Amino acid sequence: MNLDDPFNDKYIEQDLDDSNDPFRDPGSSSNNRPTGLFSNVRQKLGLGNEYQDVGIPLTDYPSHDDPFRDPTSTQRDDRPPPDRDLNEDERNMFDIRRLYDKIRGRKRSINVDKGPRIIHLNDKTSNAAFGYGDNHVSTTKYNFATFLPKFLFQEFSKYANLFFLFTSVIQQVPNVSPTNRYTTIGTLMVVLLVSALKEILEDLKRANSDKELNSSKVEVLSPDHGEFITKKWINVAVGDIVSVKSEEAIPADLILLTSSEPEGLCYIETANLDGETNLKIKQAREETCHLVSPTDLIAMRGKILSEQPNSSLYTYEGNLNLYNKEYPLSPEQMILRGATLRNTAWIHGIVVFTGHETKLMRNATATPIKRTAVERIINLQIVALFGMLIVLALISSIGNVIQITADAKHLKYLYLEGHSKAGLFFKDLLTYWILFSNLVPISLFVTVEVIKYYQAYMIASDLDMYHAETDTPTVVRTSSLVEELGQIEYIFSDKTGTLTRNIMEFKSCSIAGHCYIDDIPEDKHAKIIDGVEIGFHDFKKLQDNLATGEDAMIIDEFLLLLAACHTVIPEVQSDGSIKYQAASPDEGALVQGGADLGYKFTVRKPKSVGIEIHGQYQEYELLHVCEFNSTRKRMSAIFRFPDGSIKLFCKGADTVILERLGEDNPYVSATTRQLEDYAAEGLRTLCIASRTVPNDEYESWVKTYEAAATDLNDRAQKLDDAAELIEKDLFLLGATAIEDKLQDGVPDTIHTLQDAGIKIWVLTGDRQETAINIGMSCKLLSEDMNLLIVNEDSVEATRENLISKLRAIREYKISQNEIDTLALVIDGKSLSYALDECDDLLLELGCLCKAVICCRVSPLQKALVVKMVKKKKKALLLAIGDGANDVSMIQAAHVGVGISGMEGMQAARSADFAIGQFKYLRKLLLVHGAWSYQRISQAILYSFYKNIALYMTQFWFVFLNCFSGQSIMESWTLTFYNVFFTVLPPFVIGVFDQFVSARLLDQYPQLYQLGQKGTFFNVTIFWGWVGNGFFHSAVIFVGSILFYRFDNALHGGQTADHWTWGTAIYTASVLTVLGKAALITNSWTKFTLIAIPGSFAFWLVFFPVYSTVAPLVNVSKEYVGVLAHLYTSATFWAMVFVLPVLCLLRDFAWKYYKRMYYPESYHYVQEIQKYNTANYRPRIEQFQKAIRKVRQVSRMRKQRGFAFSQDEGGQEKLIRMYDTTRARGQYGEMRDAELS
Repeated sequence: MNLDDPFNDKYIEQDLDDSNDPFRDPGSSSNNRPTGLFSNVRQKLGLGNEYQDVGIPLTDYPSHDDPFRDPTSTQRDDRPPPDRDLNEDERNMFDIRRLYDKIRGRKRSINVDKGPRIIHLNDKTSNAAFGYGDNHVSTTKYNFATFLPKFLFQEFSKYANLFFLFTSVIQQVPNVSPTNRYTTIGTLMVVLLVSALKEILEDLKRANSDKELNSSKVEVLSPDHGEFITKKWINVAVGDIVSVKSEEAIPADLILLTSSEPEGLCYIETANLDGETNLKIKQAREETCHLVSPTDLIAMRGKILSEQPNSSLYTYEGNLNLYNKEYPLSPEQMILRGATLRNTAWIHGIVVFTGHETKLMRNATATPIKRTAVERIINLQIVALFGMLIVLALISSIGNVIQITADAKHLKYLYLEGHSKAGLFFKDLLTYWILFSNLVPISLFVTVEVIKYYQAYMIASDLDMYHAETDTPTVVRTSSLVEELGQIEYIFSDKTGTLTRNIMEFKSCSIAGHCYIDDIPEDKHAKIIDGVEIGFHDFKKLQDNLATGEDAMIIDEFLLLLAACHTVIPEVQSDGSIKYQAASPDEGALVQGGADLGYKFTVRKPKSVGIEIHGQYQEYELLHVCEFNSTRKRMSAIFRFPDGSIKLFCKGADTVILERLGEDNPYVSATTRQLEDYAAEGLRTLCIASRTVPNDEYESWVKTYEAAATDLNDRAQKLDDAAELIEKDLFLLGATAIEDKLQDGVPDTIHTLQDAGIKIWVLTGDRQETAINIGMSCKLLSEDMNLLIVNEDSVEATRENLISKLRAIREYKISQNEIDTLALVIDGKSLSYALDECDDLLLELGCLCKAVICCRVSPLQKALVVKMVKKKKKALLLAIGDGANDVSMIQAAHVGVGISGMEGMQAARSADFAIGQFKYLRKLLLVHGAWSYQRISQAILYSFYKNIALYMTQFWFVFLNCFSGQSIMESWTLTFYNVFFTVLPPFVIGVFDQFVSARLLDQYPQLYQLGQKGTFFNVTIFWGWVGNGFFHSAVIFVGSILFYRFDNALHGGQTADHWTWGTAIYTASVLTVLGKAALITNSWTKFTLIAIPGSFAFWLVFFPVYSTVAPLVNVSKEYVGVLAHLYTSATFWAMVFVLPVLCLLRDFAWKYYKRMYYPESYHYVQEIQKYNTANYRPRIEQFQKAIRKVRQVSRMRKQRGFAFSQDEGGQEKLIRMYDTTRARGQYGEMRDAELS
């Protein structure tokens, strides 16, 4: 995308660098600026050292006199030269960008090079003077000012429209056009009008969607009213203090001032921004966290010095000047638009960036104008046809000059003496240009536009792709891309919200070697086979064992661990129920699972936890927490029980728990086997273990732990080492299995799409273990796959890793079947190195693998990966996602699909297609995509063919009329050819034809490869149809001469003129092209009967009426007397029905030969469909599924995922802030527990 595009909404409110200003004073200098070329580029792209996008230090201010001077102040500027540019006022007055902005009614932002953004607290007037952008968001392609130039550029980038524009200009030249001068320009205007209406309707859909978002409500603090009042998002301005409630979306980029939680804490879900499932913890400055009432907030005085708008999601720099004291602001206080508030009653924050200046929108790009692969091929072939037209015109013009020169003595009646032969030649060239211009069908593009629009309507009306739960139909926002759906080779998918629901559910548990589950699957009831227990007990059996069984103590300790060992905060609701606030959804699921089984976590205090066990309240003293991190892969909590004993509870990945077990562990083999069964089902597993710690050992360990906690050198590592000392000799209680619930039908959809030859890349912001685990559960990764993991810390290491893997594949000469077992997993850091330095290696390895997973990637990296494949592979790409972090990826791909009906509709609004569930992608591509591609291909090829078949008779005629440029047919009748008599067949083929039924297209996904290979539309096929059109025109023309050579004598001794003969040719041509349409039609409907036989019948009725009436009103005078001499002639009727048979005989023979001796794959399926042949594929699939199940356990041993996804560090400090027994304050705030 061109960043300097004056019509780019994303940058329209942003000043360009003065060095690019066309009105800049050549004598002015910009050397004193602290930013350079690389800083500006980095700022545009959001790249740089740790995403430091601010090109200036916060200590640089707009003026050397007053660091807080308002850059937009109207105060007189008395700076002497050279500090002041003497031409500055004049340049500003006539700056075309400023005039353009005035027309659009938009405010301009301060130039980013002039210093930090200044935001006054509770001073709306001062903030308004800066001209910061408003909070509107637009995803439309056009606006009032840009529609005409953008639309005309888009339309006239199609060479055919340029060609007809030039043709219509030539037609206006007197004595040049052999046809009516308005036929071409009139048709062109209709084509442009239809296209414009389609673009306007589709953009209005986007505008209405934007309006719905911009009209969302939020509470804004009003100093005049002394309280929060409700406003629309679009009316939120920089400097406003807003209040956001739990479960609400953030309306703009905010600096957190205070919250309902202790010390200004709040939980933020950023899955819509970065794809991460765990909640982020944000914390206000301690200087503002106590300001909970509107009165306190209104009383604030000061200003914020903020970095300028940029695209970095993970950094922020700013200073808060409060009562003349400076306090630093960091990403910990920054909450971005697109995030959602969770597990927090409310927050108050001050707006720093709005609308298109928010980090979310800075990561987006302007809605691009996408062109399809078919359109690109057509464009190139139109150039070739134009060249052919020039050749034909040259032949005819040269022939005319030669004819006139050779027969000059016989052509004196033309009065050509004294005329320049060169002038005659060029005049003839223009005449023949117009005569042969219909080689390119002008009706093609309006036909294709209408076909695509109706195909889009049918996609949107498909009830199989309607999501009833959310009342979400499929929405087509860009109908021009429907045929691209049938040619996709790569799918780039987000994970969170697209493949998964981001809902964790406690599915099953293994305790003391026995598996328990709520609802036992069919044929999975527990039974003993060869001394080994296989299958599940239900939770009722668990309760019975807890009450009377021999495993009662182990079950009790297991469930107690679930209820106590975590960082969850219980929140009592108004109805008395308890809602668990968990930064990790896995933790919340485990605690909820324990509560459902009778161990309800109810109270969190700084030094204890309260648990209600089957109605009886118990309190356990929390001594220490050994926190989870990605290296330890476990979490431990040490409790003192009511009886004085000390217990260590530990949960974590099986690999780290099993190696820390003591000698007496009877349940290891059974639990390990059950873990493998869980992993085979794609469940997230944790091992649960405990240990009784002797008092003397604990006292000794505490000293070591406290020493590590206060050490200033490598504290984190020493804390981990201290935890190792006590996390030993554990007793394995069992394991848990959590299901990260997938969207409905995801595994089957992915499996089917892979069978269709589509490669799927998952790009997610989640951690590597989580991404792999989801890959297993959604069947993107299968049990027999080998994972190629790239997780390096430097460019060289990344390059060497990729090279070594490629070398191994080449050296061992891995077969195709073995290559299909490879999957690439690469993390965000390695990906950034690969994209910068060795993208060719990454692409080569990725294309060899059946599946690719990129984890911990930023929104920008998602777009860069798509652009890399798009640039280097001649393949069509589809990107699908549901969050704002997916917008850039969606817009970068050839086809963008958004998941609608979810929170955060940014992806659906920016996409070309919006569907309610990922599973609908299956029918969208395999059925509607395949149909659309085949239909559009046939309609386009047929449109070119039918024009050539008729209009090339004009070329053959020049050899009989002394190259005079005389038309063989009446000009308005030629125009009606595409308007009335052959307009319906391409419509019906393009809208209703089905080369294979929807059921069989879904059942045989391999048919989708027809589109990937370009089977129905490519250069060879295109020129085959063109050649066939020439052949039919020659047969019709030569045949008509033979028919009328001796039979043009009419009864009464009169002779038929060439208008009678030309009308006969026209009629034979119409019947021929309609017969060709019948030959290529796969399914006949009532619309087909109307379009093909009906069109010919319409011509036979239309001609008598028109040829009688038109001459009476001085139109088409050539038809005077023709009708009486035409329909009464046996020659006419014989020719009309014989010549089409001669033309189509070759076509029929070729179709028979191809189907019988060289059939395509879809020919076999058509036979199955026609004769309803029995299909044994489901039985084969069941057998294959059983085989896979047998192999699963051994394959999955190395690829189990564990259920932890929370932020690292600070967990113990967080939970010790809460005392849930204390009542909340007047405004719902919870005071710090340490204050009690």
